[in-house]
This record gives sequence, structure tokens and C-alpha cells, in this order.
Amino acid sequence: MFTTFPSAASCKATSSTTSASSTFTQSARPRQKRTQVRRACDWCRTHRIKCDDNYPCLNCQTRRGQCSNDRTGGIRTLPHAYREIERLRERQKELQDELDQERSLSRSQSKPLVLTPSSPESLTYPADANDSPHGYWDGIYIRTPQSSMDTWYGPSSLVYFISRMSAFLASRCSQGRLVSPPSLTPKELSSGLDNQLENPTNKADRITPHDHIKAEEVLTPAQEEYFFDLYWQSYHTSLPVLNEAGFRNHYKSLWSGSGKNRKQSALIDIVIAVCMQYGVARARINGVSSKASDVDAGDAALAGRSYYCRCQTILAHERDSPTIATLQCNILSTIWLCCASLQNMADNTLALTARTAQRLGLHLPPPPDASPCERELRKRLWWSIYVLETKTNMKLGRPFLLHPSRTNCGLPGDDHDAVSLSGSSLAPLDPRVTWLSWNLHNTKLVLAARSVYVAFYDKYPDLFGGNDGQTIYDAPSALEPYADFLIAQMKALESWVEDDVPDALKTRRQNHGAAFSTDGSPLDIEQFAPLWLRQQRLLLELLYHNLCANLYRPFISFKPGSPPPPSPASSAASCARRCAAHAIAATLITRQALAATDVLAGWHEAVEWQWSCAVTLAGFALAYPDAELASGAREAVGAAGEVLEAYGRGFAVAASAAGVVRGLGEALDRIAGPSQSDTKIRLGPAASRPMMSQGEQAAGRADDEGSGRSGEGPAIADVLDVAMELALAVDGYDGGNMWWPGMEAAGL
Repeated sequence: MFTTFPSAASCKATSSTTSASSTFTQSARPRQKRTQVRRACDWCRTHRIKCDDNYPCLNCQTRRGQCSNDRTGGIRTLPHAYREIERLRERQKELQDELDQERSLSRSQSKPLVLTPSSPESLTYPADANDSPHGYWDGIYIRTPQSSMDTWYGPSSLVYFISRMSAFLASRCSQGRLVSPPSLTPKELSSGLDNQLENPTNKADRITPHDHIKAEEVLTPAQEEYFFDLYWQSYHTSLPVLNEAGFRNHYKSLWSGSGKNRKQSALIDIVIAVCMQYGVARARINGVSSKASDVDAGDAALAGRSYYCRCQTILAHERDSPTIATLQCNILSTIWLCCASLQNMADNTLALTARTAQRLGLHLPPPPDASPCERELRKRLWWSIYVLETKTNMKLGRPFLLHPSRTNCGLPGDDHDAVSLSGSSLAPLDPRVTWLSWNLHNTKLVLAARSVYVAFYDKYPDLFGGNDGQTIYDAPSALEPYADFLIAQMKALESWVEDDVPDALKTRRQNHGAAFSTDGSPLDIEQFAPLWLRQQRLLLELLYHNLCANLYRPFISFKPGSPPPPSPASSAASCARRCAAHAIAATLITRQALAATDVLAGWHEAVEWQWSCAVTLAGFALAYPDAELASGAREAVGAAGEVLEAYGRGFAVAASAAGVVRGLGEALDRIAGPSQSDTKIRLGPAASRPMMSQGEQAAGRADDEGSGRSGEGPAIADVLDVAMELALAVDGYDGGNMWWPGMEAAGL
């Protein structure tokens, strides 16, 4: 019943044992080491706090410090700094020695220009691997009527082709060439303008850069709106260099509150000038008579000249600081000059346009900060200039100014997004083809033709190395491989037709004919398609045929004596036949389109194409009078004369060309004999005779005088003299003084 408690001694012993055990356990644990870092970061060292080996350290992460613990040591002592300076000096000396060695090696390998004071002719140049004594196919120097200097035309030009025809006839004619007929300057181009510009009565003709343009003195706002509508249906769809919505807003902003005065705008003026040319010629070709009260009752080529002059006056103040609007004005000024038959002035303006485009950087990708609308417009502008420059220099046979190697700008878009950015709301043709697709495929066609052109003429020195004064026509052995080379290169254009052109941009044919072919099948022009679409289709195919004819034309060979019929197995003869076939196809298309529709009425480029085709066909029939295709070529020459006569109602140059072509056709019929001269192709019912120019009268006199001669040589030589003068009229006046002799007096 009693509890037993341990004694005091026992409790003391137990307590001692427990204390000893606890002391032993604590002494057995290892002592924890202090965490140390090899080198604290700059921020922790500055604030004298503990750092760690992480990067960035924990303190810099939590307190947002700039951790600079990059584990690199700097120069901390003065001897260390001296050693580093000495090392850098030695390295600089080594690099300077290497640079001196490279410079001395470059001087020993180069050939600097050497000029001695006593002999300027001793100027030498570094050798060029591409240099050759016959690196160029010689063209021809011709003095244009209004120039005191000779003008050079290349071997691809129509002027050079006519000179070869004339040389051939001179070699066949024992009497030599006769005196040239009177100058073939169409009277409508030179008469009636002197008094107008020497004593201008229109105050708008004497505009200063800050004046308002009084619309009632030239055109009313309603008349200007009429010509704007023509532009959107014609030039805009084939030369998309304007944003329609932006242009309309710009035009509205120019009118003052009263609505009577319009502020200056070079862009508005040149658009009106171009459309006045087109509209006046189109109305006259369609049979609409002109009255004295109508705008520009004279030749349609001069329509809008007041607006053109005002545009140039305003542009003169923008040459040093051009803008996109300046570039657009230069492009349209080139078009106006081409339609006015001022080809050399147009060439000069085009060169200025190309340089302006490069100054604005259009040959490079658009700036990153440019809007999508501006990016597409810049690309369309650049490639429009590129196409114009290529077509002009291929036509005149002159060197190109723009080169693809220096172009880094992508092709313009033609999808629905690009259409939405263009400011125009034209209906799409199908899910993948829009109104901008024509511009893209037209650009691809010109690029393909240019590649063939460059390869063909660059190949000339490799195949022909004749003496001075000789051409490849004097080396028949070189002509055949040259023709084989061209046939192989022309596959690029054939591939464009087969692979690139969508069906929506092709004009259908009757009798199961093929578009872009030379089968001669009639057109099946869609009746209810919009005007711009029918125009796009015809212009694309006509350009294709004319490019092909011009590329094949050098193989129409004129040799002394009566030329034999071309051998079917000859590649050169095959190229000549293809040239004639494409020229015939273009003539038939133009004839039917002009007779059945008004799509090509007023389109001046069609006049140039038809004139080129007519002379080409006359040359083929003259060189190969007994060939199988010669009869068709002679008939097509007659059809070309009818086409040019119809265009002559609007353009005086076309009326002159019609007279020359009629003379060529009658001379060719005399060469062929009566058995093959009874077939004529007429352009619909006989119409009233167009304006008679000096050229038509001269050609008629040449025919009358030649009909009584024995032999065809002198008669056709006279006609070719006229044709050469007309070729210069169509392709080459140097200035506008003939048209505007009082320009300086008028202050324009």
C-alpha cells in the first residue's frame, strides 16, 4: 500500500548519466562551414552585403540591382596598364604592315589610266574580257528633219530595216535613187499653230506656278469629268500608275468654295491632256464630226497641248525635289509625247523618269513603314517605267537605261487584296484573275521579250567577226546558226503564252481557232464585256505579235540581185516566215477590231504597231516575191493601208502612213505581176477619204510617175524615200519647235 520512491543518491546518478549522454551527442555533430563566394558582384560589393555564386545573384534579383559579376578581371595596377598599352601598339603595327602589303599587291596587278601631256591619244584603259573589235551590230545614222545632228537608230529599229530595203533597191536599179519627194510633214501638224502660240489669247496658256486655273477658259468641270471617265476606262487599266480614290479626293480638294477656280495641279493637267488626245481621236475615228466650237478641232495628236504645257511649267519647279506625283506626271508626259509622234522627246522624258524613280528608291523593296497601299503603288510605278523603257529602246534599237541586276523590287500584285488597295472597284474576272492581272502578265511578256532581245544581240559578236562595213548578211554561214539560236530563245515567249496567260485575258476565236496564234482565225469578241476588258485582251495579243515580228525581222534578208525563194529547210528563212506570219496576224486583228468595235479607236500605239507591220510585210514581199507567204503578205499590206486610212481620220500621221502603204502595195503588185495583184482586202464599206496630207499627195505623184517606167526599182525607191521620212516622223522628231515655233515668245 505504500509507494516506494527512489533515493536521492539514485536520482543524482541517473541525472549525471543523462547529462553526459547529451553532451556526447552534441560534440559528435560536424560544425557547419560558412558559405563564401569567390568574387562578389559590383552591386553587392558597393552596398557591402553578402553575395552568392549565382548570376544574377539573389540580392540583385530581389532588389533589382545591376548584377555585373562577369568573372572578368580588369587592369588594377599601373604596371599592368603599361603592359597592355605596349601590346596594343605592337598589334597596330602588325595590322599596318599587312595593309601596306595588300595595297602594294593591288597596285602591281591593276592597269591605271596613263595620260602623257604630249599625246592625248595615249589614254589606255584596263582590259575588259567582253571587249571585242565588233561588239556592236552597227545601226544607222539619220538626220531628222528638225535636227542639225545625225541621230542613231539600232539594228532592231524600223528605220534600219527601211535603210536595208533602200540599199537593196539601189543595188537592183541601174538608174539609182531618184530625188526624194517633198518633205512628209503632215500639214495638220505644222499649220495653224504659229499664230496661236506667238499671240496667245488664252490666259491659261501663260500660267504662273501660283496662279489659279480658270476652268471656264479651257474646259468646264463637266468636260473634265468626261475625260476623267475616259481615263479610268482606258489608260488606267493598261497603265495603273494612279490610285483612283486618291486622285478623285485630290481633284475635289483643288476647287475653291465658289467652284469657279481650280488650284494648280500638274497631275490633273497631264491626265486631261492625255485623255483629250485619246478622246478626240476616238470620236473622229468613230465618225463623230468636229465643230469649230469643239475642244481642239485640229489634229488629235495636238489635243490637250495647253494642259501639257502647263503641266511642264509646274513640273519645272519640282525637278529638284521630286515626289511620287512628279513621277506620275513624267510617266503620263511620256505617253502624251509618244501619241504626239515626238518619240525622241518621249525618250528624253522617259530617261528623266527612270532617274527620278531611282532617286525615290522605287527599284528597291518598299520602306518598312510604308502603308500596304503605298507599297503596291510603288511597285506598279516601277514596273510601268521599266516596261515603257524596255519597249521604247527595243523599238529604237538603243541601249537600256534600267537593268534587272539593279532591281530588287518584286512584281506588282494582282490578287483581290491588291485590288482593294488600288482605289478602283472594277469587277473581278474570276476567282484568280482581276483587272490588275493584265498589268502583271503584260510585264512578264515584256520581260520575256527583253531576255530574248538581249541574248540575241549579245550573241552577234560571237558568230560574226567580219571586217568594217560588213554585216552578218555578208556571211551566210553565220546567219543559219544565228537563226537557230533565236528560235531556241523564242521558246520563252511560247512558254509565256502556254503557261502564264489566263483564259480570261484571251480573246476567243471563231472556227476553233487559237488565241495568240498565227492561224488567221477571226476574232470572237465578247459583246457584253466591259470596254476595259476587251481592250486589255486585244492590246496584250497585239503586243505579243508585234514583239515577235520585231524579233524575227532581222532575218528578212536583202541580197544584191534577184533573191531566190527561201528554202523551207533554212532556219533563217523560217524566221522570216514567222516574222511575216505574226505581222499578218496583228494586221488582221486590228482590222477586225477597228471595223466591228470601237475598242482600239483613238489608241495611238495601235497606229505605230500597224505602221511597223505594214513596212515589215512590204519588206518580206520585196525580198521573197515568189515565196508561199508572199501573196498573203501583199494582201495584208493592202489591209494595213485601210487600217491606217481609218486611223487617219483622227491622226494626221496615220493619214500620211496610209498614203505610203498604198504606194508600197501598188509597187509590190507590179513586181508580182497581174496574176497576183487582183486580190484586195477592204476594211468594210468604202468610207469617205480622210484628210489628204502632203505625204499622200507625194506618194500619189510617185505612183503616177512610176507607172510609166520600165522596171519596178525606181518607183518603189521613191516610195521608200517617203517611208523613211515618215518613219522619222513617227519615231523621231528631236524637238517641238516645228509644232510650237512661238513657245518661247508665249512664255511656256
